[in-house]
Amino acid sequence: MTKKLSPTTANEEDPYGSLTFHVSPHLQKLAKKSLAIRKQFYPSDQENEISERSFLDPLIEDQFVKTKGLIHKYPGRVLITLTMTCAAYCRFCTRRRMVSEIERGRISFEDVDNMAKYLNNHPEISEVIFSGGDPLTVPLTLIYAINTIKKLPQIKIIRIHTRVPVSQPSLVTPDLLKTLKAIKQPLYISVHFEHPDEITPPTIKVIAKFRKCGATILSQSVFLKGINDDFPTLKALFSRLPEIGVKPYYLFRCDPTQGVEHFIVPIEKEVEIMTQLKKELSGLACPTYVIDTPNGSGKIPVPLNFWQFDPHHFTDYLDQKQTVT
Repeated sequence: MTKKLSPTTANEEDPYGSLTFHVSPHLQKLAKKSLAIRKQFYPSDQENEISERSFLDPLIEDQFVKTKGLIHKYPGRVLITLTMTCAAYCRFCTRRRMVSEIERGRISFEDVDNMAKYLNNHPEISEVIFSGGDPLTVPLTLIYAINTIKKLPQIKIIRIHTRVPVSQPSLVTPDLLKTLKAIKQPLYISVHFEHPDEITPPTIKVIAKFRKCGATILSQSVFLKGINDDFPTLKALFSRLPEIGVKPYYLFRCDPTQGVEHFIVPIEKEVEIMTQLKKELSGLACPTYVIDTPNGSGKIPVPLNFWQFDPHHFTDYLDQKQTVT
């Protein structure tokens, strides 16, 4: 039986969210030289431009919170948000409705214990994804959560989603690395990269440390207007990532989040760029291009121009018809 999903629409009292402006020292230096980095992390008046096509919670995650910090939306895996803090706040953040609200996102050890109880009661869950905010900004909580949840015999895969290697590499501590190395399950660390300018020597060193812990490193990226919506930029990014030990995993269409619409690239342009990338990059360097269905279910792969198709209409995991605007 499928569950009908309903949208979360604009909030008139807080029309563009309350995302804090904070940039790490590492990014402050990079932003002086790179306009692409500056556009990602420094606010603009365009964040105030809201239409009916955008939503507070486009991925309807709030409807699937089972206990504080734990989202169970898909079969077999859960998303755990350990904090709403980041080393720097991306202006295109999907969770900007709550990211940067430190107290709202604070997770206690008791909260983690409640998550473990939920997992115990749902033995079909075998995969855990630690996210946020950025879980690497709360290393003590992350370490406790890993050490608690990895003991559950049903958990076969552990994933960590982070942007700290890009935003503030110095936050990766020896204690955290020790904890990662002690994980017996396959460990996947997904690092968010949007532009080649983010691949700096400190970032490369952190990636190498993760690999020494036995982790497989993946990347997630988002099409962003005026930042990476051109073939040369993305070719450079996805060519370089495998060279430092990172497998490009997903390239997302930007979510229609309130305050983020100015980053959204026309779908036809994205498809054209991705078609060019597919022609020139190896399979190892080419990510899967997807739409994370707004107000629906599933990361839906987008066809490329090798096929004749309608890029404005598709069907999600629940067989709901969706429209790309």
